[in-house]
Amino acid sequence: MNHGPNIPVYSDVAEAIERISPFVVRTPVLRSERLNRSTETSLCFKCENFQKTGAFKVRGAVNAIFRIDDDRVRSGVVTHSSGNHGAALAYAAIQRGVPATVVLPEATTRAKRNAVARLGARVVYCANSADARQGAVADLLAETGAIFVHPYNDADVIAGQGTCAREFIGQTEGLDALVVPIGGGGLISGTCIAAAALAPGAKIYGAEPKQADDAYRSLRAGRIVTDHFPQTMAD
Repeated sequence: MNHGPNIPVYSDVAEAIERISPFVVRTPVLRSERLNRSTETSLCFKCENFQKTGAFKVRGAVNAIFRIDDDRVRSGVVTHSSGNHGAALAYAAIQRGVPATVVLPEATTRAKRNAVARLGARVVYCANSADARQGAVADLLAETGAIFVHPYNDADVIAGQGTCAREFIGQTEGLDALVVPIGGGGLISGTCIAAAALAPGAKIYGAEPKQADDAYRSLRAGRIVTDHFPQTMAD
């Protein structure tokens, strides 16, 4: 599979497991008897908050950066991010021994700014718009000759995120539904690929805050909605 906009398949997820395993942790699945009683069902939680850098994003970032050829990756990697992917790519770049530059919107929380900086990435701030992010990335690519690793619209990132669902399905029995958060869409895309191969009978539900529901609005409109200004505490 070439690095880029190709559509990954399950074999890419299986290969990603092997590629990223030295650099990530197999996170636990926890249960809550109180929530089970209140919902009258059996709930399982894949705790990616215990993952390296504190989020599932590291799976896709590590897979993507280790898929790039040695001669191409020497100039480093660049991304834009609201925080989690930036920290993940900075961590992955350390493991690969290459520089990373992360474009962050000015509204990024202090905790996420600090997380990216602590991991040694160069941080460039931009205005809080998609156009500003893309413009800053374009300037950095021209300046450095680095490789752009998109936060979610990248086949290798999607395959890496799919390893989360592969693990989850292997850690549970009788799974009949997966509820997956949607930000950019990388995690739910990888989840669909893994679940189709390993749990084809399971239903998949995308979840997003009501005031940050661009995926829902995009599906209803039949096109990708770009006038997206999230208003939510679900950072």
